[in-house]
Amino acid sequence: MSDSTLNFTRRGLLRAFAATTVAAAPTFSHAAGFLRGSGDIRRIRMYSARTGERMDTIYWIEGEYIKEAVNEINSFMRDWRTNDVKKIDLRTIDIMAASHNLLDVHEPYMLLSGYRSPQTNAMLRSRSRGVAKNSLHMKGQAADLRLANRSVNQMAKAALACHAGGVGRYSGSNFVHMDCGPVRSWGR
Repeated sequence: MSDSTLNFTRRGLLRAFAATTVAAAPTFSHAAGFLRGSGDIRRIRMYSARTGERMDTIYWIEGEYIKEAVNEINSFMRDWRTNDVKKIDLRTIDIMAASHNLLDVHEPYMLLSGYRSPQTNAMLRSRSRGVAKNSLHMKGQAADLRLANRSVNQMAKAALACHAGGVGRYSGSNFVHMDCGPVRSWGR
């Protein structure tokens, strides 16, 4: 074999195998390190009972977000009622992925709500006291998530360990809100 045949870069190999790799980003007890670019690969797995869609994508490799994967996430997390797509804040995606890794599960998140148009948010607000008037969902900075194999408390503890945004426990509805806003928590 010639030297040029063996001249692979680590980045080249990772890109070549990204679609089939089963490796995930390392687990972090503090997401600030995760958000600064620790680890080699970041992956997110979700499904939507509303649309029937599923996604399992590696969206970050060695310090670089993969544009096509991020676009796929933006489309997946769209307002399913209006079909409006908004750029999802990458910090929110990172918090979701870091929390998922801390939970040590292979089960995908069930996405209940990602981006919400102002119209959808107003409609939901008229039906529930738990919907904020200026919800971060309308900015593409929040997600409401559920896992069948982890409790609301387990999910919330993982998200809180990230010290990177807001975490809301909605035990009665069996979901956790995660956002990239100020660090805070609420609910039981």
